[in-house]
Amino acid sequence: MDSPDMITSRGTVRLERSAKRVRVQLGGRVIADTTRPMLVWEKPYYTTYYIPLDAIDTTLLSPSGETRRSPSRGVATLFTVKVPGRDAADAAARYRDSPITELRDLVRFDWEAMDAWYEEDEPVYVHPRDPHTRIDILASSRQVRVEVAGVTLADSPRPRLLFETGLPTRYYLPRTDVRMDLLEPSETVTRCPYKGQTEHFAARLGGHLHDVAWSYPTPLPESQKIAGLIAFYDERVDTFVDGTLQDRPKTPFS
Repeated sequence: MDSPDMITSRGTVRLERSAKRVRVQLGGRVIADTTRPMLVWEKPYYTTYYIPLDAIDTTLLSPSGETRRSPSRGVATLFTVKVPGRDAADAAARYRDSPITELRDLVRFDWEAMDAWYEEDEPVYVHPRDPHTRIDILASSRQVRVEVAGVTLADSPRPRLLFETGLPTRYYLPRTDVRMDLLEPSETVTRCPYKGQTEHFAARLGGHLHDVAWSYPTPLPESQKIAGLIAFYDERVDTFVDGTLQDRPKTPFS
C-alpha cells in the first residue's frame, strides 16, 4: 500500500492511500501527524481518515474496554484519547484483526470528537475531501423559478449553477430575485467540507413552515462564487428551468 494512487475494494469498503499531510488535534495537542493517511469509504459518499500507528502519539490512547463491530471491517478495540484537561471517550478505534489487512495497523479517530483536522496547513471540516469529487460553479442565463404550493418564492434570469459529483444540480440565486419577505431564518445548520457552513430559511405558507432554502454567507475559498446566494431544496419545491418543471431528485434531503 505504498503507492499514493492505489485503490482497494473489500466488499462495501473502499480504500485509497492519500498523499496529503493530515494532522489531528485535541485540546491544543497534535495527536497524529502523517503523510500516509488512508482514505476509507465506510459509506458510499463520505470518506474517513485512518492514521498509521507510527504517526500517532500512542501514549495518549488508553483502552476503554469497549469494542465496536462492523460487518466489513471486523471488531474494533476502542480507546479513550486523553490530553491534559480533556478526555475523548471511545474516540479512537483499531481493527487489529480486520479481514481487511490494510486496516490492521491503522487507527480511526472519531471526527466530531476531535477539535481540529488539517489537510496540509488548511483546516478541513465535516469529513475529508473526496479526491474524486469535483465542484463547478458556473454563471448562467437560464430562467429559474421556484414555487411552493403554487406560491413563487424566487424568479431569476441570472442563477449560478453548482455541479457537484454525485449530487443534483443546485441553483443559487441572488437575494434580490428571491421573495425574502416570505422566508424566515431556520434553526437548521449544515456543513460541507467544500463549501462551509450554511444558514437555512423556512417559508411560512398556509400556516405551515417549510424548510426549503439555504445560503453560505462566508463560504470556503473554493466556493466564493456562491457567497450570500440562496439555493432551494429541489427535493421539496417545484423548480422550473426555462419554463420546464424539473423532476424532484431523490436524495437524503427528500
